[in-house]
Formats: sequence, structure tokens, C-alpha cells
Amino acid sequence: MRRLTLTLLIALGGTAHAQAQEAPVSTCLAIAERLPGVRYASLDAPEGPVRLAQNGRDEVTITYVHHATYMIESADGVRIATDYSGYHGGGEPPDVVTMNKAHSTHYTDFPDPGISTVLRGWNPEGGPAKHAVTVGDVLIRNVPTDINRYGTFEADGNSIFIVEASGLCIGHLGHLHHKLTEEDYAAIGRLDVLMVPVDGSWTMSQAGMGEIAQRLHSSLVLPMHRFRTPIGRFLAQIPDFAVERREEASITLSARSLPRQPTVVLLSGV
Repeated sequence: MRRLTLTLLIALGGTAHAQAQEAPVSTCLAIAERLPGVRYASLDAPEGPVRLAQNGRDEVTITYVHHATYMIESADGVRIATDYSGYHGGGEPPDVVTMNKAHSTHYTDFPDPGISTVLRGWNPEGGPAKHAVTVGDVLIRNVPTDINRYGTFEADGNSIFIVEASGLCIGHLGHLHHKLTEEDYAAIGRLDVLMVPVDGSWTMSQAGMGEIAQRLHSSLVLPMHRFRTPIGRFLAQIPDFAVERREEASITLSARSLPRQPTVVLLSGV
């Protein structure tokens, strides 16, 4: 049987940014699973904007801040705060913030003026938000999802944000309310690190989130948005994943240091 090999170069359109000199190129995008014999695309961009850090390092540091906010720091020092509501843990403001609309604990109408790039997970003018921007050695893009909880529906009110840095694909599910479609999974692509809400009430059920975690099969799963929910309820949905509890709020990793077995890491404060 003839082997099918595809090389796919995808240039993402979207929000313009002053630091982006050319169309951002994703290295994490999947192609549709229904294509025979093909799972992931090979995206070889010889001079792509997402590159190894200028200092030669390839590590990314992720710190749990609070609620659904993680601080991601790239090898070149670009700092991204997820689901930013106005608090980032102190110190200098981050370079980039992502926000989601479901609740005021996931966004602010008054971001710190020192933040150079503010990415809302919804489009104030209507329709889906579309982001694909490069900031330093980082590409940030989004996959829109709907707000659909407790009788409230708003199409494209939430976004799954994907941060690509140092060869790592880091996904933040935001305030996800519903199962993902095949098109959603294809648009997300490979995720090495998955940030997942595990409250089981305001967002999806633990069973629903567990199903997504199983499907994405990320090497590292970072829970968030837990409230007082026993973490065991979520862990029971993914029994094949290892579990690691840390006393620190931060973890530093690279593509080479990812665990071989999918692992849930509980950082301090979660």
C-alpha cells in the first residue's frame, strides 16, 4: 500500500501586530483526521517567525497565578497571562494577556496600560475572534468556542488560546462549556501542555473535561479553575495519566523534558 506523506505549510491570518513582520506560521496544527493515513502536518518554515530563543535557550516557565490565570514566560522573556482579570501576581505587567467573556473573573475592561498586546477571546464587533500574532519568540492563536451554560448562549464568546514557544504547544481551554467538534480538534492541533478547568460546574463536567484531555493526550496537564472541587473527581476521568504534586507554583520545561507518560501536574495553589 502506498504511503501517504503530506507537507503542509499553513499561514494564519488574523489580528495584526506591530512585531509581526510576516504571516505567523504554526508548528502545532493538525490536519483533519479523516484524511487516510495522516495525523499531523509537517510545517517546515525555514525562516518562520516562531524560532529558538535568541539566547539559545529553549525552556518555557509556567507559573500558576490564581483561578484560571497562568503566567507563561518564553525563553526570550516574553510573558503571557491567561484569562487575565486584572491580576497577574505582582511585578511588571505581562507583555501579552488573553481574556474570556464568560465571567468577570476571566477578563477586565481596564487592562494595565503597560500591557502591549491584549487578546480578547470574543469579538466586541460580533462574530468569532481571530488572533494569530507573534510577540518575540512566541506565537499566540485562538480557536473560538461558545458560551452555553445555565440558559445563557453566546456564539463564539470563549476562546481556546494556543501559545507556541520553543517547539512547545501550550493550550488553555478558557471557560469551555461544551464538547469539541472534529473541526475544533483539527484547528487546535497538537498540544504538549493542556490547561484545563476542573470545577465541574461553571464549566464542563469532569467527565467532559476528562474526555477532552484523553483525546488531546497532552504530555502535561495543568488543572485550574478548581474552587473547592476535590481534584480526585477529575483525576478519576483520566486513570491512565500519572499524577505529580509540586510544592512550587512554577514549572520549567522544554520539548526534550516532557514526560513520556501523560502526567497531571498540580502546582502549588491549584
